[in-house]
Amino acid sequence: MKAAVIHGPGKVTYDTVPDPKLKSPRDIILKVTATAICGSDLHIYSGGFPQPRPMVLGHEFMGIVEETGSAITNLKRGDRVVVPFPIACGGCFFCNHQLPGHCENSNPDHYGPEGGLMTEKGGALFGYTDLYGGYDGGQAEYVRVPYADFGPRVVPDELTDEQVLFLTDIFPTGYTGIDWGEVKGGETVAIFGSGPVGIMAAKSAWLRGAARVVIVDTLQYRLDKASQAANCETILWDDGAKEVVEKIRAMTEGRGADVCVEAVGFEPDRSLADRAKAVINFEKGSTKVLEACMSAVRRGGIVSVLGVYPVSYDNFPLGQFFDKGIIMKGGQAPAHKHIDKLLNYVKEGKVKLDDIITHRLPLSEIAHGYSIFKKKEEDCVKVVLDPWK
Repeated sequence: MKAAVIHGPGKVTYDTVPDPKLKSPRDIILKVTATAICGSDLHIYSGGFPQPRPMVLGHEFMGIVEETGSAITNLKRGDRVVVPFPIACGGCFFCNHQLPGHCENSNPDHYGPEGGLMTEKGGALFGYTDLYGGYDGGQAEYVRVPYADFGPRVVPDELTDEQVLFLTDIFPTGYTGIDWGEVKGGETVAIFGSGPVGIMAAKSAWLRGAARVVIVDTLQYRLDKASQAANCETILWDDGAKEVVEKIRAMTEGRGADVCVEAVGFEPDRSLADRAKAVINFEKGSTKVLEACMSAVRRGGIVSVLGVYPVSYDNFPLGQFFDKGIIMKGGQAPAHKHIDKLLNYVKEGKVKLDDIITHRLPLSEIAHGYSIFKKKEEDCVKVVLDPWK
């Protein structure tokens, strides 16, 4: 079959690889009909997450069941399904507590309670390095889906692939940021990062009854897409974090936002000084966006961290965290927890997901897709790939 394979930082190619095979009675083989490039994939592409051997990428995918293991009774050949991005067994302590990203059984070689990039990880993810299980991903013609009696959801015939594809990751992830923010109605929500996850967080804030939603980014074209797709206010981060924070406080009688959502992670746009600091402190990337969230949130407010932070960082503002009484939540989104509810929102027409797509490419153009997404060229916000064109 054909697949997108990472061969090192900056090198993704369209390769012929072996077809996947069933390895467990709980597996299925899925014929992928739609897949996408996620911002998290760029951390592998950039080298921020190490992957020493070639590997099929992709954790946002859906398709048609081609083959089922002997233990699969909830799915049959021909079913069209969407697959949550964490690989989770459905029966361990964490799965039973609706924390599938911490599954105790899906990542046996690297799992442990400590956490951290080079120590012990949580549960496995599709196509997301050997550290997260080493499972080939869905940027391919076919993919093996483990624990398929727990993860995949059957898609109604009346919905197109593009209408539901983002139930795999970015919609549940954006919704999780708002859920962690305990948005109940009437809040001001500030979202840092106008990529796909940030826009999905904005859509989710409206679903949960927010009174005001503002999104921050360094690029005007991404803010324009957020305004169009999520009907939110926007702030251009052009003069630095201080000016952004002041604008958010001015919107909220000087207090700050009730909830700030960090949807950027450890690889934001950075100055030469920021990069030098990271080298000196043996850090990967920067916490500048997270620190801006902590300044922009009101006292007693909540910061939801959806962006990836793989290592420890020097000078973390613990004093500010304590003095302001900030609640902070973060981690891999529990996609399985929310996917059924979110699928119903789509079915009922309460939310539209496919309006963030800017590029539709055949899988054979995977290298171009990664390049424009990484470099933010061609006004790229979201790339969807068809393995069969």
